[in-house]
Amino acid sequence: MCGIVGYIGNQDTKEILIKGLEKLEYRGYDSAGIAVVNENGVHVFKEKGRIADLRKIVNEDVPAQTGIGHTRWATHGVPSTVNAHPHQSSTTRLTLVHNGVIENYELLKREYLQGVELQSDTDTEVIVQLVELFIKDGLNVEEAFRKTLKLLKGSYAIALLDAENSDTIYVAKNKSPLLVGLGEGFNVVASDAMAMLQVTNQFVELMDKEIVIVKQNEVTIQTLDGEAINREPFTAELDASDIEKGTYPHYMLKEIDEQPLVIRKIVQKYQSEQGHLTIDEDIIDAMNDADRIYIIAAGTSYHAGLVGKQFIEKLAKIPVEVHISSEFGYNMPLLSEKPLFIFISQSGETADSRAVLVQIKKMGYKALTITNVPGSTLSREADHTLLLHAGPEIAVASTKAYTAQLAVLAILAEVTGKRRGYEPSFDLVKELGIVANAMEVLCDEKEELEGIARDFLTVTRNCFFIGRGIDFYVGLEGALKLKEISYIQAEGFAGGELKHGTIALIEEGTPVIALATQESVNLSIRGNVKEVVARGAYPCIISMKGLEMDGDSFVIPEVNDLLTPLISVIPLQLISYYAALHRDCDVDKPRNLAKSVTVE
Repeated sequence: MCGIVGYIGNQDTKEILIKGLEKLEYRGYDSAGIAVVNENGVHVFKEKGRIADLRKIVNEDVPAQTGIGHTRWATHGVPSTVNAHPHQSSTTRLTLVHNGVIENYELLKREYLQGVELQSDTDTEVIVQLVELFIKDGLNVEEAFRKTLKLLKGSYAIALLDAENSDTIYVAKNKSPLLVGLGEGFNVVASDAMAMLQVTNQFVELMDKEIVIVKQNEVTIQTLDGEAINREPFTAELDASDIEKGTYPHYMLKEIDEQPLVIRKIVQKYQSEQGHLTIDEDIIDAMNDADRIYIIAAGTSYHAGLVGKQFIEKLAKIPVEVHISSEFGYNMPLLSEKPLFIFISQSGETADSRAVLVQIKKMGYKALTITNVPGSTLSREADHTLLLHAGPEIAVASTKAYTAQLAVLAILAEVTGKRRGYEPSFDLVKELGIVANAMEVLCDEKEELEGIARDFLTVTRNCFFIGRGIDFYVGLEGALKLKEISYIQAEGFAGGELKHGTIALIEEGTPVIALATQESVNLSIRGNVKEVVARGAYPCIISMKGLEMDGDSFVIPEVNDLLTPLISVIPLQLISYYAALHRDCDVDKPRNLAKSVTVE
């Protein structure tokens, strides 16, 4: 979602800030801005649209060695230059950027800012105006900042500049991610380590309700009540080359092609010297102690959880429920006596999932996070973590993180099941190797899949995905991919549900993509295809080798039927990619969407 960068040091800060913001473009945004401070005061440059538009208006003749920057994804107020960050106080002494949502901003406006003319429609501006109000009451900047933070309810990551003190950036965090990066003769602020890998790989994690005073050669961390905190930095284990497109036209295409490598890397990371798959003993104990598993996730991770339920129930024989995090947090079901919660999140920062994690920890329950980002909030606050080892995923539409989630869930299920005395009927290491090889085959068939996208999806306004059993869950993910990057109204349905209402939507020429990878329901799903064809649908059947029939549009290589979601999703990813391309959509940064959803 929104992104923050900051720099204080010995170099001109403008280009460092803009390059940092460019590294955060993958999160999704509608406007961007920077503010720099020197002996002549604070200079703000902000613009609706892309960072390229911002770059055009930045005055290169303004030297400064301290500054902050921001990419905004609108929550309060429409996307506009006025609502873009940074925001300034009435006298322009203070300048601030903010990620998150201030839930009580309207109340704060009524109680404290009746006489202040606000320039924007944002909740953020209330913060900077409050700080200035308390300075006018006699507090210094740090004291006023602390007092303001104590009034805020909601989520925030904040960086604040004072025009009268160019050697300090004031920083604070609650619920929204934020890091401080350390360098020789400089320090930085970033909501994502990737933004500042250009200058350092040493970062300090910030915890909720901490305030940080960042100077060129010093970083001071305290609680809001002034208690000093010492925390060692960590090394961000990211390769800067991993976040470059290289020869690819889009990150999404690059990340689709990386999936075979990711699967092989996961097997390597979770394999013992003896060649057996292994998971931390404490995690397996937690799995076996549970009488029910609750998977909590959102979006693509939720779809991975639906498939993961099949893995765990079939291989480990433990009942599993899968819940959408934003719903679970406000409508918690009756829980079993000994639940274990598994949180699935590519970024590890999903706000809806974190809200559930906070609740269940208060109730004394154990939690496991499956994430791509070590040190992320969900990883840090859960009892256990399993990493995806997928490398940075930049495109908003998740691809390699989804298949990585499936692979890790399969390994977790298999290892847990073996501990419980259930021997699988197949060698998972071998089968995942077959999966990786099949992925490579599919990634080499882009031309054929581009043809399907061109034939089925170039001019349509809607599309349906159908499947039965585990194919239904993959269809949900395929529909999400298509709708989020091509803007085609796409929905996934269980094949048998068509006649219970959905078939009324079928019109002449409506594309229907059907998955047929499961022998037990192969004839049933083909019967469903006949039903929609009889109403005028234009069918595209994607089947698995050994189950194919005349007229199928595409055949995927044969793999273990339980693991088919790892490869059947790849044609859907590529079809969605080419559909978006042919419709002139922004593949990597679709409208209205953010990569990391850090607000509830």
